[in-house]
Amino acid sequence: MTEPLVVRVSRRTALTAAGVVTFLLCLAGFVPAGLVPAGPASAAEGPLAAAFTRAAADHGVPRDLLVALAYAETHLDGHDGRPSASGGYGVAHLVSNPTAHTLEEAARLTGAPIASLRTDDAANVAGAAAVLRARADALGLDAAARADAGRWYTAVARYGGASTPEVARLYADAVYDLLSAGFTARTPAGETITVAARPVAPDRGTLAGARDLDRPENRTLAAAAVDYPGATWVAASSANYTVSNRPASDSIDRIVIHVTQGSYAGTISWFQNPAAQVSAHYVVRSSDGAVTQMVREKDRAWHAGNSDYNHHSVGVEHEGYVDDASWFTDAMYRSSAALVRSIATRYGIPKDRSHIVGHNQVPGSDHTDPGPHWDWNKYMQYVTGGGGTGNPYTPEQVCGSGYSVIDSAALGTAGTVYLLYNSGNGDNCVVTMKKTSLGTATATSAYLEVQGRSRVTDSGTYGYYAGPVRAAAADKCVKWGGKAGSSGYDSPFEHCG
Repeated sequence: MTEPLVVRVSRRTALTAAGVVTFLLCLAGFVPAGLVPAGPASAAEGPLAAAFTRAAADHGVPRDLLVALAYAETHLDGHDGRPSASGGYGVAHLVSNPTAHTLEEAARLTGAPIASLRTDDAANVAGAAAVLRARADALGLDAAARADAGRWYTAVARYGGASTPEVARLYADAVYDLLSAGFTARTPAGETITVAARPVAPDRGTLAGARDLDRPENRTLAAAAVDYPGATWVAASSANYTVSNRPASDSIDRIVIHVTQGSYAGTISWFQNPAAQVSAHYVVRSSDGAVTQMVREKDRAWHAGNSDYNHHSVGVEHEGYVDDASWFTDAMYRSSAALVRSIATRYGIPKDRSHIVGHNQVPGSDHTDPGPHWDWNKYMQYVTGGGGTGNPYTPEQVCGSGYSVIDSAALGTAGTVYLLYNSGNGDNCVVTMKKTSLGTATATSAYLEVQGRSRVTDSGTYGYYAGPVRAAAADKCVKWGGKAGSSGYDSPFEHCG
């Protein structure tokens, strides 16, 4: 048995005093859960924060939910009225494209000119609130339901305009993860806007049965669907790429780095839309480096704006906007570098800047991505192994929002198994993170056993980790462990209560 690497804290996390007071007030009925009381904007609020407060009060929308939706879309950056790749405008991403018209709908609902909705932050936020309220009304949410932020889940999903249930769920989950975890954002004007963390139980309705793209067991629809281990498979519309037989038909000798000019879920949805006439092989998420594959590498994605490059390259999109460095996280760099390293190794592509290029370097392209904030030095160091050889995922990313490590055990040099706890819902989570043979499918497992119940195990050949294995264990002891390579760890029943 391997001696455990000890990182131990209580499985219970105390509420802050403010959190206790708020929770008790909610129970007493004085503060509707998840809804900021309507009223005038605080004198301490900046102009954008005040716009969110006013719009929420005017349209009966939970203020922090509205902020979380806008942050998930744009990091609260209106980009001076310039549209996203899918035709979305402003901090709340009101869309005008061949299949979605929330911009025009907001104009009808508020009476504001379309030009103002595109460029004026307050008008844009008010328009988004009006559209979101219209979605809630269409669902039949009464005043009591609207007071519960969790009941807005389907309305949020519909606001995103996804064409498939799985992507609608991905979109709404991103908003609710932000709402639950809380965040502080700094706008381009220097204003700070905060959403406090709070427990929110989303009512997913019919979307509860949709494929959860963030769960490892739901990554693929078929075992051979993805070319890169660990990626999620979501097919782009067949109208947005060309079926081919590469590298037999055309050699693959380049990798093109893009920035989505939009959100992760929004980009996936756009590539599923036949009106887009554009796609990429992969999309990488900002927050945790999650990877979705949408076009097989053998096929030609329409990403480069140059026929020769489309024939001979793989396109990798990164969530964010070229003029906002906040999207380019270390998790994104590391995950993308591991993906690009895998592609380059498989096709014999030199790992250098002559073969791994930005979209702006493609001949004839008028695009500027990945832009001046993309750190090519850091990225290429990660691609070539100079500091980027570690696992691009963390236990917290794998288990999800709200989970923190409370214990761990080393599995020789092959990996580490972690026990995590979520104080918001009382659940435990176990994940085994690999340290060697990263990106190569090798035998890895993780298990969690709640005393008095059957053990749950995730075991298979994985590139980066096994798990997550989650279970509710209130007032129960748990046994946990896992294997990587030839090393394993099995705990006693512990962390009781």
